Amino acid sequence: MDAFTAGLLHRIKTTQSDLTRARETGDDFLAEVEQAELDDLHRLAAEHGVEVRAACA
Repeated sequence: MDAFTAGLLHRIKTTQSDLTRARETGDDFLAEVEQAELDDLHRLAAEHGVEVRAACA
C-alpha cells in the first residue's frame, strides 16, 4: 500500500469516528461538516481506485 492510499484510508477512518462522535453528542453542525468531508474523501478514493469498504470495515 502506498503512502497516498494509507493516508486516505486513515483520514476516512478518522472522519468516520469524528462523525459518529458528533452525532452522538447532538452536534448537528459538526455532523454536517464531517459528513461533507467523508463524502469528499470517498469521492477522492473512487477517483483513484482506492477500495474503501474492505479497508475501513
